[in-house]
Amino acid sequence: MKAHILIVDDDPRITDLLRRVLAYEGYSVNTAATGQEALNRVLERPPDLIILDIMLPGLNGLEVAQRLREAGDSIPILMLTARDTVADRVQGLETGADDYLMKPFAPEELMARVKALLRRSREERHEVLRYADVELDTGTRVAHRGAREIELSPTEYELLALFLRRPRQVLTREIILDRVWGMDFEGSSNVMEVYVGYLRSKLEAEGEPRLIHTVRGVGYVLKE
Repeated sequence: MKAHILIVDDDPRITDLLRRVLAYEGYSVNTAATGQEALNRVLERPPDLIILDIMLPGLNGLEVAQRLREAGDSIPILMLTARDTVADRVQGLETGADDYLMKPFAPEELMARVKALLRRSREERHEVLRYADVELDTGTRVAHRGAREIELSPTEYELLALFLRRPRQVLTREIILDRVWGMDFEGSSNVMEVYVGYLRSKLEAEGEPRLIHTVRGVGYVLKE
């Protein structure tokens, strides 16, 4: 699934340009025009990368980056600015930005930096997700329940990773379809239920207790 990118800029011309360039490359895009709106967007749907303007109304981009880092969030941040002094760039990087791009910028350079940050983030994001006796290695994409290895299809992997990152949290049908299949998914209306069934069968293949529970009329939750 292509990465999800959050654009934070109060200039609609810049936002529109970035949205078109990124959408053309196949990325899903969300936008925010203020620092507080950006923080809200991150909570609603954590992006894979943030393109963040420094000069924003209310909370500026430096404060947004600082708050995210203080909260332990490691989302890659590409900072946009019209300021070109070394001191400004150093301040941005020390606040938590991963890279810096001057305005005006060439779309080709923007895309090169976006791809480099996403690639580096994927390489660094090798982790083992665990809940109860289930674990999932995001580097090898291998799952285990206890000592038993579970072979997963790509969609089953994405589904299990989503549940393991949000244990005990009720995930609505809309959230699951959005995160696993994408916002513009137009497939069969019961595809999610089918894949939850596949995943349950694999997790419970040797009679283990159920972990993925149905919340009637809402969605699913991973809990013991």
